[in-house]
Amino acid sequence: MGSEVDEAFTELQRRHVRMTPQRRTILTYLVTHHNHPTVETIHEALDQQTPNMSLATIYNTLKLFVDLGIVIELANGEDGVHYDYYNKPHYHAICTNCGRIADVFYPDFPKVAQQLEKEAADQTGYQITGNHIEVYGLCPQCQKKLNSKS
Repeated sequence: MGSEVDEAFTELQRRHVRMTPQRRTILTYLVTHHNHPTVETIHEALDQQTPNMSLATIYNTLKLFVDLGIVIELANGEDGVHYDYYNKPHYHAICTNCGRIADVFYPDFPKVAQQLEKEAADQTGYQITGNHIEVYGLCPQCQKKLNSKS
């Protein structure tokens, strides 16, 4: 098992979260797959490994991970909610044509995000507790498809 998976388990243990086999399996999947899956995608992928895991178990586990702040939800139009293990601060580029989601790692992102949160707090009086930043455009595959149609 990779160190990133071990770090995720350690973080949950540090927060006194009981590590059930189902939680362990779902978290391992999220850490080792960067595909921004839906609940259904996770269920299909894990069905061979754990055929008795219900959609409700996956939903409840993801809700727990989101509440703990180690997984984030990405609403993606008609495609529903996607999930992302959020170990390293990053933002997302989302294709406006196919809905594909890509992680974007920028070295100064934590500092930039902190500045945006401070500005939001200053302008609105909100007590800011977090952020999620998305940029939108056309992924390379959709650019090729759309250019070939012209």
